[in-house]
Amino acid sequence: MAKLVFGMNQSLDGYVDHDHQAFVPDPVLFRHFIDRVRDAAASVYGRRLYEVMRYWDDEHPEWGPEERDFAAAWRSLPKWVVSRSLNSVGPNAMLVAENIETVIRGLKDQLAGEIEVGGPELARSLGDIGLIDEYQLYIHPVVLGRGKPFFAGPRPRLRLVASDRIGEDAIRLTYVPA
Repeated sequence: MAKLVFGMNQSLDGYVDHDHQAFVPDPVLFRHFIDRVRDAAASVYGRRLYEVMRYWDDEHPEWGPEERDFAAAWRSLPKWVVSRSLNSVGPNAMLVAENIETVIRGLKDQLAGEIEVGGPELARSLGDIGLIDEYQLYIHPVVLGRGKPFFAGPRPRLRLVASDRIGEDAIRLTYVPA
């Protein structure tokens, strides 16, 4: 049975904003993310974050070896995109517009390993029905003052199970529902 993990970069004041330069990972953190994507069983994305991540579907001549590694890992990862507004999704992705709980429960039953959850709104919805098994907060030493919060709604009490420093500035805090 797979484990559903919601993890994202976050500012000290709790916001996620992938357009912000403060979240550009150092080489150690970027390698960590490459390895996580390579090792994941699948990803489940909300529409907004999926559209941001589609950047990795195309080749960019300015990329170095690390960016090409990440793109290759991301492209090979099976993806499910939860959206009622999209009509289609890119390669190696499946659109989920209905029966979201049934589809995600089915993925958890069928797959082994970790399924990454992408997007705070999707994580809130999946957390509300008890499907998120773990939260990984990658804390960066910046204060944004605004943006989309990591937690899009209240959560039941969480229990800290791990903390690790990754790279120069990021700390990953791992929580599970208490």
